[in-house]
Amino acid sequence: MCVGKVAAEVKMPLARTKSVASVHTNPPRKEKIQYSEDILAVSTHYTKEILYGIDSFKNKFQNSVFYKILTHTTQPAHLITALAVISLAFLILPATHEDAPKSSLLTLVYLGSFSAHFGAQIWMTFISGLALYFSLPRHIFGSVQKVLFPKYFLLNAILSLITLVVFLRHNKDLRVPEIFVQTIGMSICFFTELIIRLYLTPPLLTLITEKNQIEKSAGVGFEVGKVDPGKLKHCPHYLKIHKKFRKVHMSIAIGNIVTMACTMLHLYYLSQKLSITAM
Repeated sequence: MCVGKVAAEVKMPLARTKSVASVHTNPPRKEKIQYSEDILAVSTHYTKEILYGIDSFKNKFQNSVFYKILTHTTQPAHLITALAVISLAFLILPATHEDAPKSSLLTLVYLGSFSAHFGAQIWMTFISGLALYFSLPRHIFGSVQKVLFPKYFLLNAILSLITLVVFLRHNKDLRVPEIFVQTIGMSICFFTELIIRLYLTPPLLTLITEKNQIEKSAGVGFEVGKVDPGKLKHCPHYLKIHKKFRKVHMSIAIGNIVTMACTMLHLYYLSQKLSITAM
């Protein structure tokens, strides 16, 4: 009798242990997680669609006759330059010398355009150009510059014009020496960037394309941070194109230095006029 009771008592805990073990071994049900895009992903998607639409419109425009007239003839560049000179003449030589009333919005536009202009110059000249040149193969670096150069000088010309227009709106008396100096400096800056964009950038892009095609056929142009033409050192046709490229590129570089000097001159002028102390 005692043995049977002990055996029953031993079996019962074993049975309970098995049942508990069976409960713990059942895997928990996994909740289904549905994929959902956040606001950043959605905004990126719509931004991409908008940019693709703009790119499609640009491609259609580039295949039009009007675009070929704009890009394959010099008359549009001459027209833009003439209009810029006439517009600037009206600003510099107004019918009245009375300054326009102060406007917070115009002051914001003036400071915004100047700071964006100066920032673009610093970034392109000292950061982007050097970083890409010493990080990418020379042909890839050239392809990037072909995209950036036109946009860089177009943007700078627009920003320098905005700065000059707003400045002359509030400072029309050129008999004041500092106003006269600033007007001359900003005018030189604007016309230099405009001339570079209209007359020097297109031949530079053509020379880069020609040069890269010759170098690819010769198997050179993949070095990083240096120029090694290899066997093309003895090719008269390549050397002629390379010489033209260096001449145009150097002219653009000098023009860029001149525009930076004009911008820094105006930066000094602003530092003398603005105050960071509380009013």
